[in-house]
Amino acid sequence: MTALSEPLTERQAPARTGLLLAALAAPASMGVSGPSLALPEAARALAVTPASAAWLMTAFGLGMAAGTPLLSATAGRRRGSRGVVEAAAVLVALGALLVLLAPNLPLAIAGRALEAAGAAGLNVAAFQLAGRDRSGRLPGLVAIGSAAGGTVGLFAGAAVAGAVGWRGALILPLLSLLSLRPVLRLATGEQPGADDSTRTTTRLPLGDTTSLLPLDILRDRRFLAAAALMLAVSTVNFALLYAAPRRVAALTGWGAVETGAFASVAALAGALLSWQLVRAAPALGPARLKAVLALGSALALVLAVAAPWSVAVLLGSGTSALVTAGGQGLLTGQATAGLATARHGLAIGLFNLAFLIGVAAGPALAAFADQTVQFI
Repeated sequence: MTALSEPLTERQAPARTGLLLAALAAPASMGVSGPSLALPEAARALAVTPASAAWLMTAFGLGMAAGTPLLSATAGRRRGSRGVVEAAAVLVALGALLVLLAPNLPLAIAGRALEAAGAAGLNVAAFQLAGRDRSGRLPGLVAIGSAAGGTVGLFAGAAVAGAVGWRGALILPLLSLLSLRPVLRLATGEQPGADDSTRTTTRLPLGDTTSLLPLDILRDRRFLAAAALMLAVSTVNFALLYAAPRRVAALTGWGAVETGAFASVAALAGALLSWQLVRAAPALGPARLKAVLALGSALALVLAVAAPWSVAVLLGSGTSALVTAGGQGLLTGQATAGLATARHGLAIGLFNLAFLIGVAAGPALAAFADQTVQFI
């Protein structure tokens, strides 16, 4: 039996656990960005407009937003993170199969939504298992892995689409299943009741409805501030995952694979550099950290949308990836700082829901702007 089947120790958690959970979350994030540069081919194959094909990205974000509370509340209620991982893996596999067999856009969208619900479960499980580290470093590693997956997905999707067709770019979350066995062993070793609100609430007085409803969480100012900022930063980031590569291609004349390669390098560099932000966070303090995240996201949007040079657009994309990856890990800790330990699991789920709403809203808003304002 390996060490991963035993309960986590402080020495094991920072390195092995962080990398394993990052490997679980990264392919799930590829599902968000992977289709971006394959959408024109998908639109031609399905005989729809490019704007309609953009629903293949938006549906993934909506599926993740729906799957997050659903899997957390059902599969996780009795079996904890292990139950979430098992149910999520089944949904990813079924959704990918439907995408591969879909003869039309509505069925392909349905497959993407189903696949996304599973990817959301894997993402939530990764952050729940990492959430026991209150310093924010372990969630920071998972967030960096998730962001790295989303950025690499730009190139991976274009490359896979070029090699095997556009459907291959839509099923990249299947790669998460490569980490399934060690993650299940890790989840089996989690301490009963640790950061699990549903188990803890069974020990509270029968009439205590606060344990069952998230009203205390939604009234917490620190949670609301962290979730609202995460929603804004996430929306900008995923709008740019859709829009920035198209603008780079328009400015340079590059093809899909070349554009995906450069866009991935820029965004991946930003995601990896976010570790420096994680390290600097204690010195910055909560207020200055929020200011850095908000200003960084605004700067990224201005550069990607308005700058007349492809290098500046790529810089904006990288900056957005930096603040999103750093913010997701660091704001997770701030979102739960004022709450009882028994509420951390539910609060993390709600916080990730705010992030995932941005995943869905970003591409939809970018596609709308592309069709109306014509800023790309």
